[in-house]
Amino acid sequence: MLERKNEERIGLLLSGGGARAAYQVGVLSAIAKLLPKDTQNPFHIISGTSAGALNAASLASHAHRLRTGVRLLEYVWKNISSEQIYTPQSGNMLGSASAMLLSSMRSKPADVPRSLLDNSPLNSLLNRVLKLNKIQRNIDKGLIDALSITASAYSTGESVSFYQGVKGLKDWEGPHRIGRRSQIIHSHLLASSALPILFPAVKIGNQFFGDGAVRQLAPTSTPIHLGATRLLAVGVSGNRNKAPLENKMTEAPSLSQIIGHMLNSAFVDTLDNDLEFLRDMNEVLDFVPQHVTNQKKIRAQKIELLEISPSKEMNLIATDFYHELPRQMAKHIKVDSSSTLLSLVLFEKGFCNALWDLGYEDALEKEAEIREFFRLQK
Repeated sequence: MLERKNEERIGLLLSGGGARAAYQVGVLSAIAKLLPKDTQNPFHIISGTSAGALNAASLASHAHRLRTGVRLLEYVWKNISSEQIYTPQSGNMLGSASAMLLSSMRSKPADVPRSLLDNSPLNSLLNRVLKLNKIQRNIDKGLIDALSITASAYSTGESVSFYQGVKGLKDWEGPHRIGRRSQIIHSHLLASSALPILFPAVKIGNQFFGDGAVRQLAPTSTPIHLGATRLLAVGVSGNRNKAPLENKMTEAPSLSQIIGHMLNSAFVDTLDNDLEFLRDMNEVLDFVPQHVTNQKKIRAQKIELLEISPSKEMNLIATDFYHELPRQMAKHIKVDSSSTLLSLVLFEKGFCNALWDLGYEDALEKEAEIREFFRLQK
């Protein structure tokens, strides 16, 4: 059994991006295969944002055995369909978008939908498959130190990390981000995964929240605040190293393409930039003597980082499964101009299984790094 050493707290960071989160499950499946068969949850801190929050909650609920939590996620994502996640608010989705925009400009908004899609099916799915009452029991048993779910507060613009964890953890405040101790419930998951414009905001307390990736300037700060000294980050961005330098456009972008562009910037840029900053900080700290950090009261510490991100462009993979998109959605999302939005809402078996395969293969490609990260004997 994998030994959990408290002096080296391992954090897991799962970012978001709608259907792209299926990739994370492939990565986790490969890790579960590499670790001893009956391994308990190896992560002291699990931090999830957007669709990654759903995966994070499942792992925390099944912390007694990693493979059990992963297999539940495999079953859900490999058998998923859009009708389990959302239904369009109307037959004319982009017409509803125009109505929403015009209504918001009036002093007294008309009675129009607050989102393009109704995600009540997702709420039903979460209630069926996730037993969130198990989280506190697993914390009390020492199987996990903390679970955090990040959402964005529409009223203040703050990135709020709701966390449930062991005694001694304290709330925090930073630039545009705060941490608040809470009992994680389904509303936190719905709020964290509420893609702006597409899904409705969720009320928690006296505020409304949306997708946690929006304005999340420093995703790694949450698991670090909760005590992580080693961090496994699983991203869902496309292969930025092999992206073409120029994509030709023959006509002005459509509304769906613009929406996809806005959402993509939220899911990709912040995590990539934050990981790059963390790597740079690690290098700088190598040249700062210990007595200087003590004298100047520098709180920064080196964080061992392992990143696993897609080796292929997810948007391009999505175009191969465009035929799976429900007809009502296909009327408004064209494969030649909206592959970003397509990859976010394509909750269908073919696409999600392809992402699972990619995640599994990418993780096995990093087997040596994974073994080193978990201190596994060769």
